[in-house]
Amino acid sequence: MLIDTYGRVATDLRVSLTDRCNLRCTYCMPEEGLQWLAKPDLLTDDEIVRLIGLAVTLAGITEVRFTGGEPLLRPGLVGIVERVAAMEPRPQMSLTTNGIGLKRIAPALKAAGLDRVNVSLDTLRPDVFKTLTRRDRHKDVIEGLEAARAAGLTPVKVNSVLMPGLNENEAPDLLAWAVEHDYELRFIEQMPLDAQHGWKREGMVTAGDILTSLRTRFELTEEGAGERGSAPAERWIVDGGPHRVGVIASVTRPFCSACDRTRLTADGQVRTCLFASEETDLRAALRSGAPDEEIARIWRLAMWGKKAGAGLDDPSFVQPDRPMSAIGG
Repeated sequence: MLIDTYGRVATDLRVSLTDRCNLRCTYCMPEEGLQWLAKPDLLTDDEIVRLIGLAVTLAGITEVRFTGGEPLLRPGLVGIVERVAAMEPRPQMSLTTNGIGLKRIAPALKAAGLDRVNVSLDTLRPDVFKTLTRRDRHKDVIEGLEAARAAGLTPVKVNSVLMPGLNENEAPDLLAWAVEHDYELRFIEQMPLDAQHGWKREGMVTAGDILTSLRTRFELTEEGAGERGSAPAERWIVDGGPHRVGVIASVTRPFCSACDRTRLTADGQVRTCLFASEETDLRAALRSGAPDEEIARIWRLAMWGKKAGAGLDDPSFVQPDRPMSAIGG
């Protein structure tokens, strides 16, 4: 069991498969990209599967989310999913992707055992997409979403970040589109995880702003707290149902007290929080020949020291050195 001193138990493992990405989103990395991790520093497919396996069998993990960077860039992705699906007990598996390449690989991921996907899409307008991502790939993302739904990787969830001066007024249009196509839309507040450290709380589009905008067109009924559980998204029933919309308000409405997540970076570091400034090295233990029980002990010790909250409201908060592309969403 991965328990901390506040009594929270981590059952949800986020695994970053690569730090590389084929987009250059303005809220994540600079236009020229980043210095990627050297291949020897990355966990191999076998190492990833081993760490997931011991997390499931020795540490109580029941859900695994594959992230990046962009996880579809990992050559061995389908094989990793297939091997994790064969584990006993079998964890629930999902994947967060920008959707580029999903059209091609969605059927294979479903056949390998993936349960569902989250696809990032911040705008319905190709020109705004190009401005936000610095790439002209909007059509590829739309086709990837359609392929995921057709393959049965459902519910297909769409993650959207609203940026002032770019797409901040698109919330109602995005929700209408998601309802029409049977996607579950989730808005995510922009977080201080950009490589260029340009994030500022002032002027950011908040959860309150998003809900106010949505209510100009839709009737929203808040779900009860019991429905949310440890999920990061607060959800609202849209126009009486059955569709729902979520808001992940990491900055203005933090949900740290219910957090059940632990994170593994592409180079084998445990992060107890997306905003943590410290990491615990599992790769060194793995490659030195440590048995599974010892690696699990190191992991448990790391999680025992998890802080009460992310500290975003603390004036002394220091943005993590690693951008979101390196630690997974």
